[in-house]
Amino acid sequence: MLGLRLGRLVPGFVDSFTGDPALRRAVDNEPRLHPRALRDHARQLRRELPGSDLADQRKQFLDAHLRAMECTARKLDGERIGFVDEVQRYFQVRVRPGDEDAYAQAHRRLDAALEGPGTLADRLTAFRAADEVPPQRLLGAVQAVSSALRDRVRQKFALPEQEIVEYRVVTNKPWSGFNYYLGHFRSQVAVNADLGHRMSNLPHLVAHESYPGHHTEHCRKDAGLIARRGYAEQSIFLINTPQCLVAEGMADLGLHAAVGQGWGVWTERIFRDLGLRMDGELSEKVESATAGLLTVRQDAALLLHDRGADQDDVVAHLRRWLLVPERRARQMVRFLADPLWRAYTTTYVEGVRLVRAWLDVRAPGETLDSRYLRLLDEPLVPASLEKQVRDGLSWLSANAHENSI
Repeated sequence: MLGLRLGRLVPGFVDSFTGDPALRRAVDNEPRLHPRALRDHARQLRRELPGSDLADQRKQFLDAHLRAMECTARKLDGERIGFVDEVQRYFQVRVRPGDEDAYAQAHRRLDAALEGPGTLADRLTAFRAADEVPPQRLLGAVQAVSSALRDRVRQKFALPEQEIVEYRVVTNKPWSGFNYYLGHFRSQVAVNADLGHRMSNLPHLVAHESYPGHHTEHCRKDAGLIARRGYAEQSIFLINTPQCLVAEGMADLGLHAAVGQGWGVWTERIFRDLGLRMDGELSEKVESATAGLLTVRQDAALLLHDRGADQDDVVAHLRRWLLVPERRARQMVRFLADPLWRAYTTTYVEGVRLVRAWLDVRAPGETLDSRYLRLLDEPLVPASLEKQVRDGLSWLSANAHENSI
């Protein structure tokens, strides 16, 4: 109810709610509460939480989300909170600028992958133009990739028989794709045609939004945590809360979990059947190189909101390091400048780094599939993942030392 009440003050704050409709009706019919009252309500619930008989993992989840909602209420009340502190309260991570030496190294790797005349920016632009899906083929291409991924994901992770994703093409949005989970194992995924989607990007987008990303997570938590265990708080998904960082990191690594190395050639075969041509091997090399530019968008957020940079300077930073045209850079800044989404880029950047580290620190005999399944099924938060990464690295280091002796 606290989340629903905040949602009345912040349009878009409630990403999805599939719980008891009576709760929503009750909130919709009551007077809007002042942000200060919602802040106090969050604090009261946090005080009550330690004395409850809930499982420790559930307590951690609730406490982290109450802290994030308290921050949202404080900002709504006009309290000034620094951007870095705001991000930490939302997502349990402390952000800092990236390393420009690492960006330069990524450019060198790109330069080696995209041989030929002209500047690196020109060659990358030409590669991306050749890789672009014709607008009239976009929906069919998305559906083809979705069907192929769905088959693989249903083999790896059990899904309800009745689950389904419907796709639609939209325009004039600040994001590239968006999953609207409708409940009853159904999602509607919107794909923003303004961005000019590329063949090498579509498997990432579909894996992120659907299989094994957001749709798959919603379905499995719906069937497990909510239906079998009664974790009603999982029926609401709120923007700018810790679950976003875990969910986005997991979704961004969806293609890694579902297909893994060789995804480029796998995608090439799908598009070949549609009469579309892509170079899967080269696409994979280009993506591997651009992975070194992961933090550039977070740098842009810090420039805009922490250092007070002009939007034109932020656009220049994005264009310099991401080698994107001005139109694409301004679309990114539009997302960063949106009041609801201004901190959200961190979920993709730090989410990928943290979740990838957690997936990699596996116990002997533990598979990537079983590790990823925990992300789909458990109410994990960034702080718990970070602790498990530290503990896992300590164990691996100690074990390696013992073996060397």
